[in-house]
Amino acid sequence: MKPIKFLLIPLIAAGCSSLMLKPADYSWPVENVLKIDPNGLVSEDRHTFQINVKPIFYEEFADSNLAENNEIRVIRDRLGYYYMTAPKFKNVYVFESVEGGMELEKKISISDTLALNTPVFNQRPPYIELVDGSNKYFINNKGIVR
Repeated sequence: MKPIKFLLIPLIAAGCSSLMLKPADYSWPVENVLKIDPNGLVSEDRHTFQINVKPIFYEEFADSNLAENNEIRVIRDRLGYYYMTAPKFKNVYVFESVEGGMELEKKISISDTLALNTPVFNQRPPYIELVDGSNKYFINNKGIVR
């Protein structure tokens, strides 16, 4: 009887652990350029993605109305973080998914003085590459990688 008791202990402990599926890659192969509607919403049907971006425009310009009829650039990295920026922004916003929305993980300052003109995101694992004209930046959810 004692050998059976010892065998059951590892089985019970294994049954209490959570199910983990690894590895997972959440990246999108290319950025998405999304048109902002009058309500401040952008959506991307391929990834079943919709989020209100007016708060980002308010954070960047102190005017959420600037979002209307503008575009925002979005890419997702391998860890599942979303990176967002737009022309005339000075920052890249890194968000993580939370229940019912997204939470700002990091606001990455690209420039204190010059705004981005034509920003483009690319996947360059393990980083996200931000290209603006001849300027290139490698970023992750912690900031600019030097």
